[in-house]
Amino acid sequence: MSPRWYAFCCVAAFAVSSLDCPLTGPLIWGHRGASALEPENSLAAFSRAARDGADGVELDVLCCATGDVVVFHDDDLSRLAGRPERIADLSLADLRAVTLSSGARIPTLEEALETCGPSLKVNVELKTTGYGGGRLGPLVDGVAAILRRTASEARVLVSSFHPRAVWMWMRRAPQVPAALLFEARAARPLREAWAHHWLRPHALHPEWSLCTPARVRGWHDLGYVINTWTVDEPHALHALAAMGVDGIITNDPGRARRIVEGGPGDAGG
Repeated sequence: MSPRWYAFCCVAAFAVSSLDCPLTGPLIWGHRGASALEPENSLAAFSRAARDGADGVELDVLCCATGDVVVFHDDDLSRLAGRPERIADLSLADLRAVTLSSGARIPTLEEALETCGPSLKVNVELKTTGYGGGRLGPLVDGVAAILRRTASEARVLVSSFHPRAVWMWMRRAPQVPAALLFEARAARPLREAWAHHWLRPHALHPEWSLCTPARVRGWHDLGYVINTWTVDEPHALHALAAMGVDGIITNDPGRARRIVEGGPGDAGG
């Protein structure tokens, strides 16, 4: 057991043992859809998350060469298609012709929203790897236009690790809540939590290992909604629910819900 995991388990045990009221339960978000069961960020993964009872899905967006907003996590096709091309250098027609190693295709944001249906919540993460300072504009504008055109604003949360992306979104579409992502032991300062003090977004999305009862209480006291990622381990799921986080982002939302509602021992299915 790593020191990081051991420390979390100690804090988690305290969180569970100190409960003095029943859990109402956090929202369950499918990470890139139900990505443990279907190809990540695919229409099949979003459909599966909805069928399995997720409250929402998290998905990643980039702009391709023709300015269309596509749902894809990586800057290039190497990991998921075994090809070197970058998403930003390919047209939508080019991307339509790509079959990923999983057999899935790359959807547009509009297709993903349609597949999610009218009630499933959607966390749209603005991917900024490889972006320079001014190139975020087309992505922010493109997402805002799609949300408006599809009447999806009321069920969408927009997030990013990059403080500039969060700031641009809050200026561009203040009616759609924004969230700042951050992680433990970030290799880059822009992926740390410091920016929330001046951004003041609607929500904070910390990596799960950063959550402690005291931190979650403190963030709540500052008025933030807390959604944590990416959580699959049964004891961590139960402990985070006990801390009172508002949402848990997980690769298997159906299983996560069973665990959260049934306790850390219910890891079946």
